[in-house]
This record gives sequence, C-alpha cells and structure tokens, in this order.
Amino acid sequence: MDKKGKLVVIGGDAAGMSAALKVRREQPKREIVVFEKGEHTPYAACGMPYYIAGMVDSYDDLIARKPEVFRKKQNIAVHIRHEVIAIDLQEKWVEVRNLEKDEVFRESSDSLLIATGASPLLPDLPGIRSKGVFALSSLQSGMDIFRFLEEEKPGKAVIVGGGYIGIEMAEAFLERGLEVSMLDMAPQVMSTLDPDIATVLSDYMQAEGVTLYLEEKLQEIEINEKGSLTRVVTEKRTLDADLVILGLGIKPNAGLAGKAGIALGANGAVRVDKKMQTSAEAVWAAGDCATSYHLVKQEETYVALGTVANKHGLVAGINLSGGDVEFPGVLGTAITKFRELEIARTGISEKEANEMGLKFRAAKVDTYTRSAYYPESGKITVKLLAEKESGWLLGGQIVGKAGAGKRIDTLATAIASGMTAQQVVDLDLAYAPPFSPVWDPVQTAARRLV
Repeated sequence: MDKKGKLVVIGGDAAGMSAALKVRREQPKREIVVFEKGEHTPYAACGMPYYIAGMVDSYDDLIARKPEVFRKKQNIAVHIRHEVIAIDLQEKWVEVRNLEKDEVFRESSDSLLIATGASPLLPDLPGIRSKGVFALSSLQSGMDIFRFLEEEKPGKAVIVGGGYIGIEMAEAFLERGLEVSMLDMAPQVMSTLDPDIATVLSDYMQAEGVTLYLEEKLQEIEINEKGSLTRVVTEKRTLDADLVILGLGIKPNAGLAGKAGIALGANGAVRVDKKMQTSAEAVWAAGDCATSYHLVKQEETYVALGTVANKHGLVAGINLSGGDVEFPGVLGTAITKFRELEIARTGISEKEANEMGLKFRAAKVDTYTRSAYYPESGKITVKLLAEKESGWLLGGQIVGKAGAGKRIDTLATAIASGMTAQQVVDLDLAYAPPFSPVWDPVQTAARRLV
C-alpha cells in the first residue's frame, strides 16, 4: 500500500472519478475506493437534452466509463448503488448503505474526497412529484424522460425555469414535435445575461414556437385520479400539460459534509481552498458540491459546471497523490444553444457590476459572424463590460448564429489574463471571409470601449 494510505471517494461522477484516475496514474498501488449512490459512473450530463431530443443514438454513448472498466483496468474499487450516510472525522471512517441489500457498513479511510454533486431544487407544492413531472439532474432522469416520451406520447410540455436546462429542453421538445410553453418568475430568460441580450434570445425562442410566460410563479401541478399531471397552475393562468420539466436551479449536496463538522461556504457548498482542501484534515472536496474563487469578484463563489467539476477533480487528484497545485478560479464561462442561436457568457453582468459598486462602461455591437458578403454569414451580438478607469475587461456576452458562441473563449482568456479593452483590440486574431469579418466582432465591441 502507498504511504498515503487508502483513499475513499464519495461520488463517482466527473469530479470524483477525475481525481481517482489522477491518483491512480500517480500512485499505481494505492488503494482507492469509490462509493456512488446512483447506477452510473461518469457520464456526459450536458449531453442529456440531445439524447432526449433524439440526436444521440443511445444513453450508453453518454457514459465515459462503466464501473467494471474502473475495477478491471484501473484497479479502482467502484461501488454503485452505495450511499455514504455519515462521516466520522476523528475515527476516519465513512458509514455506507448498500441500497441493493439495504445493509449498512463502515469503511475506513486515510484520505477522503467529497464529490457528492448537486440536486435540483424542488419546491414543496401540490403535485410536484406526480407522474410526468421531471427534474433533469442525472443520467437516470434523462433516461426516464426519454422513456416517458416514447411510451406516453405527450403532446404538450411545460418547462418551469428559463435557465440552461430549460432552454436546452425547450429545444429538445420542439425537435420531438411537442407544443412547448415556458414559465419563469423572473422578467427574463437566462438570468445570467443582461436584459438586452436575454431579449434577443426570448424573441428568437418565441419566433421558433415556444410560448413564454415571464414573471409568473408556479403554484400547483394538478393531477387526475390516476395521479398523472393534467395542468400547471400559476397565479395568472392554468396551462394544460402532459409533461413538466422543473429547471428551477440546483443546490450543492453538502449536508453530509456539514453534519460531519466540515465548514460550508457560498450557497451552502463545501468550502475549499485553492488546493481543494476542506476545513478538515485529510479531507478534500470537488465538483458541484464545492466552492470556487471568482476571478473578477475576487471572492468565494459557487459555480456548478462540468468544466469546473473536471478541473476541481484534477487539482484534487494531483494534491491527493503528493503534488502541490492550485485551482486559480472561475469566471462562470458558459455556452449553450437554442436551435440556430448560440448563447455564451463569461465574467460578470451589469447587475453584478452594480452590486459590486464598480464604475464601468458597457458596449454592444450587432454585426456578422463572417464577412457579410460570404454565404451563410449570420448575425451576432457582442456585449462587453470594462472597468471605467483602467479599461480592464469585466465580462462579455454573445448571442448569434453559427460560429458566434465559441468566441466567448477569447473573452474568457482576456479577462483571466487581466487584459484591457485596448489590448483585446490589439490582438493578432485570424481573419478570412469564411470565418470572420476583418475586424472580429469581439474586437469591434472592444473598440467601443477605448
């Protein structure tokens, strides 16, 4: 056995298995035990809406590695359908329930990684757990939605919540031929966007056939005598529904850590330092259950994204196996699409800048993804924020047709590097008519700030 002793990992998804695999590569003989409450080890969670839409042939295509692969090829003892229900920091063991046999046992640990992920927010409302009501939060829930579509042939879908999951599921249901309505208690879809950018998205969604009901709060889900949903009720209207998706946000699964006396931080997530260590000795945390550091806000934050979870896991794995690295932080960089419209953002929004008391300038441009004369050139809107005095970039948002969204990576790189708007203007970016106008839209927006 390696001198570091046994590593126990709680959670077999992106962060947990990224860490476990890194430790195995660095320490081939170390004992590694993983407990996963669900039935699947790491899978492409972001691919589930596209599986549901019929764009992915099988849910198996979303699974990165099955448990038996970890056991046979990596010598990692992965136990699915095993839920860790308690942590004892003094005696160094975890209490585990085998969900198949309903048996409880204890497993000793020398080092512990908490990678318990997050859970969907479910309001305590009548009918919220009825047949036909789903929260897309795991591969199994995606499989359940797909099966429901195949077996029940629903005609009308109501999506509650206009965030990433809501937007992607609206697209999926349109692809499946459903009548789609979306309601959100906020005055706009995608609350991470500024209102003027969100309006571009909402206008496009409505043009594509989604009926939006904004500033309306879910009150009840009505069911029939068989327990299946029939209608969705808000304070303003009642909507017929055969299928409901709840996309109301998520909460970190940090209760287990909290009960053990481990410090919690932003949004109730497990507080970690830049090495992914918790307040407890020999205990790390990573992924959607853990905090991060925001590079613009310069404070602890909570960001639940697959990219972040994988990086958390890698950093934790390096440090668990004797290395010494830090996770520098996040910008909340994210991208999605709705049919032909790509949506991306990074850094902070105007609302966040105002909450921070920053003096800033904003610039927005409407231009083209390629040279305007080139075939298939599409519209793109870029919005940038910069600190007023220094010109330091604070945030960026992009909506547009094919080729628009991934330009957000240029902005994320610039912000993380502490670049100013002028320095972005000065970048030697590539140009040819099939790819960009002679002034890339990102640089055109940056020119408005200098």
